[in-house]
Amino acid sequence: MRNFTFQNTTKLIFGRGTIAKLAQEIPAHARLLLAFGGGSVKRNGVYDQVVAALKGREWVEFWGIEPNPRVETLRKAVALGKEHDVDFVLAVGGGSVADATKLIASSIRSALDPWDLVLNENKLGEILPFATVMTLPATGSEMNRGAVISNDATGEKFAFYSRYPEFSILDPETTFSLPDEQIAYGICDTFVHVMEQYMTTTGQSPLMDRWAEGVLQTLIEVAPRIRADKHNYDAMADYMLSATMGLNGFIALGVSQDWATHMIGHELTALEGISHGQTLAIILPALLRVLRDQKQDKLVQYGERVWGIVEGSPAERAKTAIERTEEFFRSLGLATRLCELGVGEKTVEEIVRRFSSRGTVLGEGRNVDAEKVAEVLRLCRS
Repeated sequence: MRNFTFQNTTKLIFGRGTIAKLAQEIPAHARLLLAFGGGSVKRNGVYDQVVAALKGREWVEFWGIEPNPRVETLRKAVALGKEHDVDFVLAVGGGSVADATKLIASSIRSALDPWDLVLNENKLGEILPFATVMTLPATGSEMNRGAVISNDATGEKFAFYSRYPEFSILDPETTFSLPDEQIAYGICDTFVHVMEQYMTTTGQSPLMDRWAEGVLQTLIEVAPRIRADKHNYDAMADYMLSATMGLNGFIALGVSQDWATHMIGHELTALEGISHGQTLAIILPALLRVLRDQKQDKLVQYGERVWGIVEGSPAERAKTAIERTEEFFRSLGLATRLCELGVGEKTVEEIVRRFSSRGTVLGEGRNVDAEKVAEVLRLCRS
């Protein structure tokens, strides 16, 4: 196991009725900016719960944060926060709203453009405290420092790191009204978050391996139960907590990580507007096939412990593990080929060009370069 330093300061408040605890968690005299998405929180009653919990407080609201939040939108939120001199930001919604809030909170006291902060975190100055009320499990943004921000003008999508939320409220009942496709994207996103931290090499940490495998097994177990009944509280609770635990740093202690699937997927979202979780379902199986020899030992372990694959040669077992992973994504109703979404060679060439021009190398072996990216994308085209 590698050396590591770990600290996660987010207070997690989980369960039914916990939105009512908002008032006791936010400082009494805070000047609040509430950040929202497209309005689903008004339809599902979450907005009313937030308003009731904050009765007697004053706040301003910013609406319209889109999936894959755009810096063009967030500049408007930052301007509103500056205008009202807010000193606490509350995200109410899914991972995109939480991601957006991290950049908003980092920009309100800054003289720099928000995109400058995305491109250069060394320029971060004062970051306002912020918190989240989560309604869509997926990103783990409620308990980590990370965010992903898009720029329409440049057609780019990059990761950004701020600070941890002060607290996050997770009530599984807020997920009951989610569209089926959003649930599928979220389960896939969570699954691949774990795989990025787990599917590297064997022998690094038995504890981290077992922890990651437990999250994967839980997702596989609850996915069909959720698809059969979105109002199954226990299944949704397990899924919601899996999303948090999958990317709050706990399963990454002292081990190598990959993240090539996410970085390639971000380019598909930036260029084609494909939902993030959907891009992962397409890229991961192809990436594993391209890197099968390199990752064979871990694929065999994964196949045995997660899918119960115990027969065949190591190469055969690794191949079957990849097939079972792809079958799981398809069981969620997701596409696993670019051709299913009409993505052509022009997009593939542009992604490869970007990786080449940036000199990007990814993966635990730092060997996923532009050439490997081209191989992955062409493998998953048909």
